Amino acid sequence: MSSAKTDKPAARAKPAPKTKPVEIALAPVDNVLLANLCGPLDENIRQIETAFDVVIRRRNERFSVFGEKSRLTVEALQHFYGLARQALTVDEIQLGLIELLNAPVRRISRKAEGPVDGPQLITRKTELHGRTPRQVEYLKNIQEHDITFGIGPAGTGKTYLAVASAVDAFERDLVERIILTRPAVEAGERLGFLPGDLTQKIDPYLRPLYDALYDLMGADRVSKLYEKRAIEIAPLAFMRGRTLNHAFIILDEAQNTTPEQMKMFLTRIGIGAKAVVTGDITQIDLPKGHKSGLNEAISILKGVRGLAFTHFKKEDVVRHPLVARIVEAYESKQTT
Repeated sequence: MSSAKTDKPAARAKPAPKTKPVEIALAPVDNVLLANLCGPLDENIRQIETAFDVVIRRRNERFSVFGEKSRLTVEALQHFYGLARQALTVDEIQLGLIELLNAPVRRISRKAEGPVDGPQLITRKTELHGRTPRQVEYLKNIQEHDITFGIGPAGTGKTYLAVASAVDAFERDLVERIILTRPAVEAGERLGFLPGDLTQKIDPYLRPLYDALYDLMGADRVSKLYEKRAIEIAPLAFMRGRTLNHAFIILDEAQNTTPEQMKMFLTRIGIGAKAVVTGDITQIDLPKGHKSGLNEAISILKGVRGLAFTHFKKEDVVRHPLVARIVEAYESKQTT
């Protein structure tokens, strides 16, 4: 905890741009609140600078913000100062910043007070909700349609929110089991021979799905449900020939399916079943010359009744603030 007596960058020694800053004095003045806002070694202020691409200078409770998004940055500082009676973690700062960057969904509090936009999900994560307008739309689409496609860049919550929706449907007894699948395609690498039995061989491909389930249900409960076959996690090839009734099925990494695999998967859907297909068409790992089943499905099925498509953008990235700018940089490169 400290209150500086001289002007200094709050996060890094970087000369301020030659533009007029937006200034703010946080009130009431409280060194504990200021320390909680700034974080250890001003880590929270660095996160805010990165998210808004600004420079922040601080003298005690007075902040000067330089950059195009300086007014939005000031709004963020005010919000976080109001939450700073306890130490703010980097995770809380990053999630709050995402919500600020995606108005009108602006709930930065740890535990939102009052009604929250979008569906409320029953999972171990009681605070789970859509943090951007498209995430809220995605959750609504999943609840209102039998088949939903979630398409967009990494970090937008496509898979995690789909798994959360599956857990919610299972907890409400709307489905009898959860089935998670993905094509076993290597991401631009050659992993070679994998030792072990079949489960151990396919485990690395399915690990992200396990991680999401453990986070939302707890490892012990997932293990028990897995033993009872109420939860099934398997490569896409294992879906052939089956009819999946009263199940919530998620096809992850769908950009790496072939058109034949995609058609096979979509025609597995049985009575009382719900399916979500997720993928990022900018990260296709199929061999050259092979068409993506997800790309084909987007063009063929966009007019079919009963299906919904949610197209995420870089603004929906719910990871480190730099991830959205990395996605934007790659998108810019591809258009030049």
